[in-house]
Amino acid sequence: MTNQITMPALSPTMEEGNLAKWHVKVGDTIEPGQVIAEIETDKATMEVEAVDEGVIEELLVEEGAQGVKVNTPIARLKGEGEAAKPAKKEQAPAQAPPAAAKQKAEQPSSARAASPQTVHAAPGDRILASPLARRLAEQGGIDLSGLKGSGPNGRIVKADVEAASSSPKQQQAPQQSREVARPAPQQTPGPHKSLEQQGIRAGSYDLVPLDLMRKTIAKRMTESFRDVPHFPLTIDIEIDALLKARGDINKRFADNGVKISVNDMCIKAVALALKLVPEANASYTPDGIAQHHHADIAVAVAIPGGLITPIVWQAETKGLAQISHEMADLAERARNKKLKPEEFQGGTFSISNMGMLGIKNFASIINEPHGMIMSIGAGEKRPVVRNDALAIATVMSVTVTCDHRVVDGALGAAFLKAFRSFLEDPMAMLL
Repeated sequence: MTNQITMPALSPTMEEGNLAKWHVKVGDTIEPGQVIAEIETDKATMEVEAVDEGVIEELLVEEGAQGVKVNTPIARLKGEGEAAKPAKKEQAPAQAPPAAAKQKAEQPSSARAASPQTVHAAPGDRILASPLARRLAEQGGIDLSGLKGSGPNGRIVKADVEAASSSPKQQQAPQQSREVARPAPQQTPGPHKSLEQQGIRAGSYDLVPLDLMRKTIAKRMTESFRDVPHFPLTIDIEIDALLKARGDINKRFADNGVKISVNDMCIKAVALALKLVPEANASYTPDGIAQHHHADIAVAVAIPGGLITPIVWQAETKGLAQISHEMADLAERARNKKLKPEEFQGGTFSISNMGMLGIKNFASIINEPHGMIMSIGAGEKRPVVRNDALAIATVMSVTVTCDHRVVDGALGAAFLKAFRSFLEDPMAMLL
């Protein structure tokens, strides 16, 4: 019996991907865990491992194919005990195999006939499950060994894990994360008008096709701006003390390769402020407000074709040197599309810093399911009033866009006050 290898869902929101590269060819024998292909999503290029063993009979999708929908068959795999077919479909007559061999060859086909089927795994046995299903089960504390697989050949897929997580028995297991269901929009947008319908002359422009990243950004930002009731709060922060502390740290620890940036110090200050105002470290869900245990800070990094938000996990527990090292590594791999899904999916708070580009003040669109996103502008010399007299200070404008379902004005102001206290007195971040 032949099995099909389908385009995997490498993240909960993935709908399609590009088949960047095959690592196998027709006739190759593969084993579970072997890398067989590279899939390019909107955020990264990831390796795909084989789930079943067998022989590659046919590659159904060519290398370099764009926009392959999730669950589309991409290759055909012969089952255990079957020999590879010739490249042509015609089968040459062959001698009947001995009874014992025939029974062994037919056993996988009969065993795989029923679907869905319950997986009863003895210790050490392999459980057939998609990579996404395994990831969701691990996050939700769900034991795969007792689940029914509704996928091909009894494989456990995302829907099986989600069904198990909603059952009373599985709800008792600890859950680290949960995909948030978004309410359906109140109105369905009308069909998009072409540029010609809007008065632009045909032939007066070049049309650059949308890649997966730009499609995903357009979809998610539209949903967020439309469906999340948001509002901005802006504050000005004097950062002369911060710049002096940064210079002193970099000078003192230069021999150790330490090079702290203003952005690194902002990440640390955000994390500490969220611990001081824990109600602001939250996400909206239809079932209630999720209060997060740690400050997992997602930082926007510009890459060719868009942006990505790698995450500094539990930033409140890390020193400035460690945050600086992690961000340099994450940003470098983000630009090369080498991040793993768990390095850019999730988080509890977002930061977007455009100060290095000379932008003084801006407001960002909320990155769901985060309750807030911070926009950091450029520091510049400005006149300030001290003791009723004019003075000069380096001032930086910071705006947080808040999800009003989670963070109201008073709570957002309390968070910004705590954040400013750390930047204007950076020694407090060392306590």
